[in-house]
Amino acid sequence: MDRCATAVLGLAALIGLTEGASAYTVYVSNEKGNTVSVIDTETMAVTGTWKVGRRPRGITTSKDGKEVFVCASDDDRIDVLDAATGKVVRSLRSGPDPEQFILDASGNPLYVANEDDSQVTVIDIEKNRVLAEVPVGVEPEGMGLSPDGKILVNTSETTNMAHFIDTKTFQVIDNVLVDARPRFAEFTGDGKVLWVSSEVGGTVSVIDVATRRVVKKITFKIPGVNDEAIQPVGVRITKDGTKAFVALGPANRVAVIDAKTYEVQKYLPVGQRVWQLAFTPDQKLLFSTNGTSNDVSVIDVAAEKVVKSIPVGLLPWGVAVSPQ
Repeated sequence: MDRCATAVLGLAALIGLTEGASAYTVYVSNEKGNTVSVIDTETMAVTGTWKVGRRPRGITTSKDGKEVFVCASDDDRIDVLDAATGKVVRSLRSGPDPEQFILDASGNPLYVANEDDSQVTVIDIEKNRVLAEVPVGVEPEGMGLSPDGKILVNTSETTNMAHFIDTKTFQVIDNVLVDARPRFAEFTGDGKVLWVSSEVGGTVSVIDVATRRVVKKITFKIPGVNDEAIQPVGVRITKDGTKAFVALGPANRVAVIDAKTYEVQKYLPVGQRVWQLAFTPDQKLLFSTNGTSNDVSVIDVAAEKVVKSIPVGLLPWGVAVSPQ
């Protein structure tokens, strides 16, 4: 089949996927460009580029989707943008060097990992007030929140631990040792299991939340790719708990995993140095940020297939999707 025919088939598949699907807005933080790229899921094209603070990384939206929160890491603040205009309307007191964060399911507070200060900062976003500063390990990054909102998990890259934090007392209640340089934490929909990716260790640790013990370590093997290039980072698990996706960094692949058996099913080729992942709310699409190819890959979740590549800004890092 020639390139023209392949392109036509790819376009037809994309049109079929988007027809009848809900329209969402995707936000991508560009670490070197100091911008946020805005993508319309109907057209699969960038519709806007917004200026933000220096070195934007973590990104999320408010519960109603009217605001976008961005970690401006080198400015030691969190920029809050109006989703309708793309303008920065205020900044939050984030603590030093905010890298990743997660918003409580209620819409407030915001839990922030401060990479250079070995702490998690808890922020009341309505009052712009720091509620707590929780000491954790060295270079905290990954932030996961249990579905019931009772347990926050932070991963510390240098200490190689997942820290379990009680969201009522803001106290660390347990620490679980994982492999080297943990970058992301993701709970299953039932809250019973936690997945933690370890970039340098090359594994994903599966942790039983009740006992806080590692019950499985998922490893990866890609033909023709050096083991050192397989660096797990972003993790996303479907709501029904059947399927998981793991971004594998400079391996330029997203792994598709059976979330019940923990067996790797396949590897999806994406852009270069794939970093973070985000589902659309209906979980029909998964978006990956590809740092060194400056693009976003669009994955059809049901078909387990990459259907589109979208150019964005310089060094795309984080990705978030509007809730509606």
